[in-house]
Amino acid sequence: MLYREAGQFKSSYGADQAVFPIAQDRWFIAAAAVFAFVVVPLIADDYWLQAILIPLLVYALAALGLNVLTGYAGQLSLGTGGFMAVGAYMSYKITTAFPELNIIVVFLFSGLFSAAVGIVFGLPSLRIKGFYLAVATLAAQFFLIWLFNKVGWFYNYNPSGTIDAPPRAMLGVLITGAEAQPEVKYLTALSLLSVFALLTKNLVRSSVGRAWMAIRDMDIAAEIIGIRPLRTKLLAFAISSFICGVAGAELFALHFGSVETLAFDINLSFLILFMVIIGGLGSILGSILGAAFMVLMPIALTNLFVGGLGMQAVTAKHTEFMVFGGLIIFFLIVEPHGLARLWQIAKEKLRLWPFPY
Repeated sequence: MLYREAGQFKSSYGADQAVFPIAQDRWFIAAAAVFAFVVVPLIADDYWLQAILIPLLVYALAALGLNVLTGYAGQLSLGTGGFMAVGAYMSYKITTAFPELNIIVVFLFSGLFSAAVGIVFGLPSLRIKGFYLAVATLAAQFFLIWLFNKVGWFYNYNPSGTIDAPPRAMLGVLITGAEAQPEVKYLTALSLLSVFALLTKNLVRSSVGRAWMAIRDMDIAAEIIGIRPLRTKLLAFAISSFICGVAGAELFALHFGSVETLAFDINLSFLILFMVIIGGLGSILGSILGAAFMVLMPIALTNLFVGGLGMQAVTAKHTEFMVFGGLIIFFLIVEPHGLARLWQIAKEKLRLWPFPY
């Protein structure tokens, strides 16, 4: 009864094609935005903000970038960690070279550098696809990490090989650095995720998004009807790498503060890929849900095993890996299209309540 379109009439094509055409969806999004932007900073402590919520938002942004490439354009990539490393190291170089530059502008320029690198490594996508393209992007992952580890210019020849986020303010409020408040970092990460999610939602509903999905479903048929594969695939690589680069700059500046190349190794690429698969391929909401699952579930399992069952920390960690892997397999068997599909099914049942099929 509470989730039906009955009586909601549209008087224009623009209203009918709105991002949220149903009033209940608009109310839910508005309530979620108020809760995330207003309530959470007031009630969450520093641990929740710095150790859980900020990395969750950053990983959700990275999963959103990978979902553009893999979920919508159908190009499998294992180089997400490398593209995030490009964003992190270029943000460090830009902030040290231009101390007065706005930190948000720094994030965007870091994304542009990552987009340029993504285009270079996306060139093989015209000739290869599937597993072979994944191997090509995996080579990009290892090459980029090796480059940032061996070339001292990227970390200003620091003997330790690490890069540190300098303190930077915007409108008089410190955003990065050790003295920045976790609430400010959280709101910055949340704002960037919201903006990119809205932009991506509109992008995939445009002709560009339809071209991506045509390439994903059948590239030969897409080429026959006039879609240019190289330009379409490279645009997907560019936008995906741009978003991942911004996420990498955020991960460095807002979460870690001080980081080395080990933080962007292949494990990070697999982590982001699992977020996309569990959340749902070709779904913006799925990127956020997948990130929440991959960040919150290990914490919940650790509290259950150590705090609830009294296990030793080492035993609990091994048990956590087994249970967490089993949960991933279970979710993929029950619903291969991810958590976003479960949410969609729940909404469809609400429309037919009290007689859901």
